[in-house]
Amino acid sequence: VIAPSGDRTRREVDANANRLVRLLRRRGLQAGDGVAILCTNRAEFVETYAACTRAGFRLTTVNFHLTAPEAAYIVEDCGARAFVAGAGCARAVPGADGVEVRLAVGGDLPGFERWEDALAAEDGAPIDDPSLGTAMLYTSGTTGYPKGVDKPPDPDGLLLGVAAYAYGDGDVHLVTGPLYHAAPFQIGMVCPFTCGVPVVLMERWDAREALRLIEQHRVTHAHLVPTMFHRLLALPAAEREAHDLSSLKAIVHGAAPCPVPVKQAVIGWLGPIVHEYYAATEGAGCVVDSATWLTKPGTVGRPDPRHLHVGDESGAPLPVGDEGLVWIRAAGKQRFEYRGDEAKTASAYRGEHFTLGDVGRLDEDGFLFLTDRSANLIISGGVNIYPAEIDAVLLTHPAVADAGAIGIPDDEWGETVLAVVELEPGATASDAELLAFCRERLAGFKCPRAVAFVDRLPRDDNGKLYKRRLRDEHRERGRIAP
Repeated sequence: VIAPSGDRTRREVDANANRLVRLLRRRGLQAGDGVAILCTNRAEFVETYAACTRAGFRLTTVNFHLTAPEAAYIVEDCGARAFVAGAGCARAVPGADGVEVRLAVGGDLPGFERWEDALAAEDGAPIDDPSLGTAMLYTSGTTGYPKGVDKPPDPDGLLLGVAAYAYGDGDVHLVTGPLYHAAPFQIGMVCPFTCGVPVVLMERWDAREALRLIEQHRVTHAHLVPTMFHRLLALPAAEREAHDLSSLKAIVHGAAPCPVPVKQAVIGWLGPIVHEYYAATEGAGCVVDSATWLTKPGTVGRPDPRHLHVGDESGAPLPVGDEGLVWIRAAGKQRFEYRGDEAKTASAYRGEHFTLGDVGRLDEDGFLFLTDRSANLIISGGVNIYPAEIDAVLLTHPAVADAGAIGIPDDEWGETVLAVVELEPGATASDAELLAFCRERLAGFKCPRAVAFVDRLPRDDNGKLYKRRLRDEHRERGRIAP
């Protein structure tokens, strides 16, 4: 592990993971118990994952951009008996008084033991009785409440994921995004780590630094999101060409739609090494390589029809070319549950297939094209933002009668958040006031960039807000000014 906060050899990672297993077991944790981690991309993150994987613990990663109350909800909901937190993320770290083991990395936190001190007395020798652990990552629904995506251990699925990346001797993976996100976690860390491939951790994204690290460490693999492509392409051509990027074998991207011209430019620059996937925390859909994509620009892949199909609300397949919901198969050990929400779990499935609410079509050759995303989901810079949570905050402002947050196209971020607000009769509030109100109550990445005031939001007789109509109306008015 190569990181700004300190490097680790494979042997050191292994020994510290064993020490953490022994510490947590001695404090009473057993296979199946929950462990939460909230910190930046550090070696301790990898060691915590390794410990949970070999001790049968259930690991939950927590977004360090959240506010402390938002993070506290996840730590409590996931049933964490141990909590690893980064001192550099103190603003987001809740007290977690009900958690038995609290370890601080990178400095001191009130009520937490220092990582180094807690592990110092433990033995780093191999664990005699390993048990395969799991990861339960959180994703929100349109209700705005985060839910854990709970799956049973699946060693076969892990091996298939590893095989897909075809790592070899001398390969190196650059982790460009925060490890609390599903894609950097699974694609950027779990797969290469399982293969013994070195990982280079970036604490935060910077296009120039990414190029420097690729050249310095002879990076072969990396996962990016379209916003990162945009930042790289925005650099002067001479600056991009000054770096030796010949070591690159595979750039993997997903998490948000990538504009066709942007992807064409990246392939033209780096060569046909760009691979796109369609997937979510709940499960994988399909992938497409550069050569295939260039024959079908805009596709996200040609899925196995037994695994993925386009159907109606009941899950019944639709004819070729018809738009409908995208249904993905999740049977056996691939089947997930939303922790503590049987109704939400049941509503996602039709038999062995689930839907994220994404809309798409299959062409005559079986290639999938996404024509819309989940009805209310906003994706900004590859990060999912659920507008119901923003709406709920705005509705607590005394001047707001109704509110609806939507995504507005943005050339760099894909989408940015616009809050459409209806004021109470006779009330006044400025956009600056409402934006400040949101910043006090929400993580920064969730906050609207602008506010649009309307006389009345479009709702039907049963109170449902027509978000599609709202989006169509305001998207026609153009992008948010920087």
